[in-house]
Amino acid sequence: MPKRNRPFITLRSTEDPTMVYTTSKNPKNTTERIVARKYSKLLRKVVEFKESK
Repeated sequence: MPKRNRPFITLRSTEDPTMVYTTSKNPKNTTERIVARKYSKLLRKVVEFKESK
């Protein structure tokens, strides 16, 4: 059985630090930190989410 090489990461909102999304990424292909624009339910608008440790 293959080993799972996709660790889960946390995407935290830049405008509201309490809002988070979780996703996985392949660290061999994506070495830099992920930045994504996603919908914030609390702010009711699309904001930037950055990868946090």
